[in-house]
Amino acid sequence: MHMHNTKQLKTFSDILRYFSAVHGDRPAVRTLGGPFTTYAQLTERAAVVRSYLAERGVEPGERIALVSENRPEWPIWYLGITSYGAVVVPILTDFHPRQVAGILEHAGPRFVVASDKTEAVLTEVKLDRVDVAIAMSLSSDSAATADDHTTPAPDDLAAILYTSGTTGDPKGVMLTHHNIVSNAVGSEELVPIHPTDRLLSILPLAHTYECTIGFLTPALGGAQITYLGGPPTITKLLPALQEVRPTIMLSVPLILEKIYQARVVPVFEKLPAFAARFGLTRKLIHRAAVKKLKKTFGGAIRFFGVGGAPLTAATERFLNEGGFPYAIGYGLTETAPLLAGAPVELTRYRSTGPALAGVELRLAPVGDGRSDGEIQARGPNVMQGYYKNPAATAAVFTEDGWFKTGDLGAIDNDGFVFIRGRAKSVILGPSGENIYPEEIEAEIDADPLAEESLVLSAGNKLVARVRLNVEAVAQKIGSVADSIDADTLARVSRELLENMRKKVNAKLNTFSRISHMILQIEALERTPTRKIKRFLYQDQTVA
Repeated sequence: MHMHNTKQLKTFSDILRYFSAVHGDRPAVRTLGGPFTTYAQLTERAAVVRSYLAERGVEPGERIALVSENRPEWPIWYLGITSYGAVVVPILTDFHPRQVAGILEHAGPRFVVASDKTEAVLTEVKLDRVDVAIAMSLSSDSAATADDHTTPAPDDLAAILYTSGTTGDPKGVMLTHHNIVSNAVGSEELVPIHPTDRLLSILPLAHTYECTIGFLTPALGGAQITYLGGPPTITKLLPALQEVRPTIMLSVPLILEKIYQARVVPVFEKLPAFAARFGLTRKLIHRAAVKKLKKTFGGAIRFFGVGGAPLTAATERFLNEGGFPYAIGYGLTETAPLLAGAPVELTRYRSTGPALAGVELRLAPVGDGRSDGEIQARGPNVMQGYYKNPAATAAVFTEDGWFKTGDLGAIDNDGFVFIRGRAKSVILGPSGENIYPEEIEAEIDADPLAEESLVLSAGNKLVARVRLNVEAVAQKIGSVADSIDADTLARVSRELLENMRKKVNAKLNTFSRISHMILQIEALERTPTRKIKRFLYQDQTVA
């Protein structure tokens, strides 16, 4: 049994005390194939980090950047920096060196903690005044000296997380100890966690989604967390799932969609059309396919959290009818992150669940008499503001202090939230209908031939830019990916895009149909949280 209640935890110092008192020698974190660091060792090594910061004369409130792939040292440094009272600035490893330079310039950290893998990226970044300490491994071979730093207070700043705003300048989200810790504790109600739980972590810890719900929440329950040790490609993921047999996972829809496409869709395509049309038969097929999917995930999965983007309707219907233990959460970096979510047994089709305990949500009318509105939030998890950017901060808070999410949605009588799309990206149809490009893009991206897509309005028509998956195209035309030249691709793609357009339109309501598809050659530019920078493409699309 727990010695003390997690509800009392307010800071990262509290969390470290809790780890050593409650979980002690239980295995905490490891990289696939490597040994576990225990909860007691996490606490000890975080103390070593604090001593190191003290020796370097770091003042409480100073920023320390953390640029590393997921590995046990990441949480050690994160916990050490925050419990010292300094501010951690986690940076995604797949950022362009130019973006990294911009963030470091803006955040002004005392130094950067990097891993041997990320050191290379940082040498490309010409940094003045910022010392790169390749000090990740220091934690294991030094001893902690006297720990006499100031203990942080709940409202002290703990982390600054950079999300690239739609205007392209870096925006640093300021989260306090209590912002993050309250959200990690609040998320426990969605999935009770025990020391027997195994979590395979596949999303970057520099995302607040993975850091709060994929690390802190499971760690409070004493779970064993394994890092994949590389990007979650299907080839890397499938054997890892068999080895770890995770009970809990968090993912973005894309990874599920890819496995669904590879493992499940082929089964349906072999069935006569009438079988798929009868609800019962489809449900039975879905049940059998989900059984297969659970085996693919190692056979022990009891909570599969999905967030970050909407699941396509087809994939969700399949998971729902087949009884896959999925749960959908909704949140933003600005809210540390979780605003709404439901435990697996309360998951409702197409909903992200009700507001998290302690969080209040309301809808602000958008003025066209619809039941949808902009979702606004208030709670202990809402950020202090954007670092050194009072204008951007003022723009996202209402006069009465609610945070404007910029998402449009509806809330039903039971308080369940249904997200429709981003307020900024919503397109008005010919008769004033609200068209949500994200929903159309999800349908296009579900096609194995599509790598990614972007839907924009051109005049009063909808146009989609689609980047094709060259491997899939090659397979289709019976050649090798490397041998396809631009001319062949252009010729073949015209036909493929036209077929794709017809197939997608058949699934959409009339006013959401696409009139024209454009071949997108370069990868679409995205923000750190993998959202497409729509504003870059709006003006260069011609009907």
